[in-house]
Amino acid sequence: MTTNELLLTLSGAIGVSGAENGARDAARRLLEPLGTCKTTALGSLICRMKPIPEGGAHLLLTAHMDSIGMIVTFIDDNGFLRVAGCGGVDRAALPAAQVTVHTASGALPGVICTVPPHLTEDDGVLPKVDEISVDVGLTAEAARAQIAPGDRITFDCEPFTTSSGLVCSRALDDRAGCAAVILAAQKLARQPLACGLSVALTVMEEVGGQGARTAASLLAPTHAVAVDVSFGHTPDAPRPKCGVMGDGPMIGVSPILDHAMFEGMKACAKRRSIDFQVEVMGGNTGTDADGVAVAGAGVRCALVSVPLRYMHTPAELIDARDVEQTAALIAAYVTDEFGGAR
Repeated sequence: MTTNELLLTLSGAIGVSGAENGARDAARRLLEPLGTCKTTALGSLICRMKPIPEGGAHLLLTAHMDSIGMIVTFIDDNGFLRVAGCGGVDRAALPAAQVTVHTASGALPGVICTVPPHLTEDDGVLPKVDEISVDVGLTAEAARAQIAPGDRITFDCEPFTTSSGLVCSRALDDRAGCAAVILAAQKLARQPLACGLSVALTVMEEVGGQGARTAASLLAPTHAVAVDVSFGHTPDAPRPKCGVMGDGPMIGVSPILDHAMFEGMKACAKRRSIDFQVEVMGGNTGTDADGVAVAGAGVRCALVSVPLRYMHTPAELIDARDVEQTAALIAAYVTDEFGGAR
């Protein structure tokens, strides 16, 4: 499976926050050859790859598998659905967006309602997520028979690969991180390590990070590398807050992250001639690293991010080479720091 195919396989699976079954099933098939897989009480997928040596370190590789979306809150008397956001949905992408409602009996297509410009005096005001409606083309009776409050809604996007090899799909936040973790785990499965090694693909990052914190509490690692996406620069985005797609992984530095691991990753990248960027954050990172770092008695944690354009929209864009370089950096760092018998 090529990296592009891996990205499309993972991003094509359904897994809105709190309902990650499809994403978990897709990831489990990829991780089962590497170790013992289990599902936590909240739904995160963990894979124990290498046993923890007595008195030794235990390294966790983690990324979140949930994606943004919406949840049905109410069905009105005309059959229109009212919704709430699961995660930080980009309101600019909502009007007239095509969506899919995932019900117990199957998927239903729909479209987000929008007022034609001819009928509104102010076309610059974007509705809040809880102010929109979804049209599934059904009467109230038919809609209530097939759809239940709590059903999740995903945004439709026909995935594609650009002529230069970039991948466009929904849910690349953070299935790209999951892909990098899986690729790194595959590399490390063949390496002798003087540490325990586990993987956690977590739930609910987009709604609070509960999956990562509980998975880390269960596994009790001494060290962790979290992988997420971060902002890829576009002409309308502030350059100091963005990385550049194609320039390699973004190694995070933040008060909550372990500085020795940050320096170790930079040094490893330089030794191995792996392109990298530095991402500086002044406090929390806004990723699962925040929860992992404070799990149990505390975990030394590093963060590596893949630059991505159009975050939290139906058409996220990523460079597979950055995913591959992220995996290569993680595998090289772990091998350099924890490789061999000790």
